[in-house]
Amino acid sequence: MEAPPLERRLAAILAADVEGYSRLMHGDEEATLATLSAHRAIVDELIAKHKGRIANTAGDSVLAEFASVLGVVRCAVEIQEKLAQTNEGEPEERRMRFRIGINVGDIMVKEGDIFGDGVNVAARLEGLVKGGEICVSRGVHDHLRHRPGMIFEDLGEQLVKNIAHPIRAFRLHIADIEAGKDPPSAEAASEPPEMPAASAEISELSADTEATLELAFWESVKDGSFAEIESYLDRFPEGTFAALAKTRLDAALSPESIPDTATAASELSADSEAALELAFWESVKDGTPAELETYLEKYPEGTFASLARARLESAALSPEESSDPQAGNTGPDALDLAFWDSVKDSNRRQELEAYLEQHPNGHFAALARARLSSPDVT
Repeated sequence: MEAPPLERRLAAILAADVEGYSRLMHGDEEATLATLSAHRAIVDELIAKHKGRIANTAGDSVLAEFASVLGVVRCAVEIQEKLAQTNEGEPEERRMRFRIGINVGDIMVKEGDIFGDGVNVAARLEGLVKGGEICVSRGVHDHLRHRPGMIFEDLGEQLVKNIAHPIRAFRLHIADIEAGKDPPSAEAASEPPEMPAASAEISELSADTEATLELAFWESVKDGSFAEIESYLDRFPEGTFAALAKTRLDAALSPESIPDTATAASELSADSEAALELAFWESVKDGTPAELETYLEKYPEGTFASLARARLESAALSPEESSDPQAGNTGPDALDLAFWDSVKDSNRRQELEAYLEQHPNGHFAALARARLSSPDVT
């Protein structure tokens, strides 16, 4: 039997669950289920009203996708407003409040259900706020930050379960839900509040850890949409990968055409600059001439500079002349291995000579010289 087709698309994702659901069930199961059914009827109706699609429901949770970022945020705001009104007649300890997380990202769709990092991030965002509140990702914030009436509170970089890289989170202020409190001014909202321990650690970044954060950010957006790549440029306008990001945007590359970046330098040590260079090279080594030129602009005397020049001079680029370097190692041996992995299957004299120029006494120097003597090398 043929497996169901797997579809990929960009979507705005809403994830919601009930704060303290287990406590409510422990107190009165029948009343809690009746309240949940009433609240879910409101939620389902509003999702349909704002042209969303419910993809999954399990217990007290709801997962829905929308084609519009503005649509999903308007839906979330109306959900919280309606549920707040519904809760007014209940004693405080029996009030049922939903936490909502919203993200925009690539999703996979199979038999109506949705999967992927975009979904996972939305689910983690909901856990960063209290019941009755809305938490959004940087991508959502960037889409709506200039829209009148949208006031966001920057929660800073957050480390969350099962997400390898920190995510930037923003709390959307809704005055009607906040017990009569006025939303903060734009100036106040732009200042991150007192952060939890994980975020406080990130706020005291050393130079190496800042490089780690930038690399993690790039790893999270490099295969994403143009909006996600633009979010990298907003955060790191002079970053290590800024020129590459601009080149990809200018060339209007589709996400499918962006080559994979090796995960080799995911944890930087004191030699973080070498790790960043290695990650940059892994991003461009099978790319277009314009991308190779961005490497040379950033690292004119870099480890792979001679190889980049040789490839630019070549009439054709082979798509199968790379393999990943050893993960987690960015020392001289790893750079030697990465360079050799880039040229070992090549029959082009210029590339083999580029390896010898950079690593005349390298581990593979004798093999490179032997290859150069072969009649197959041109």
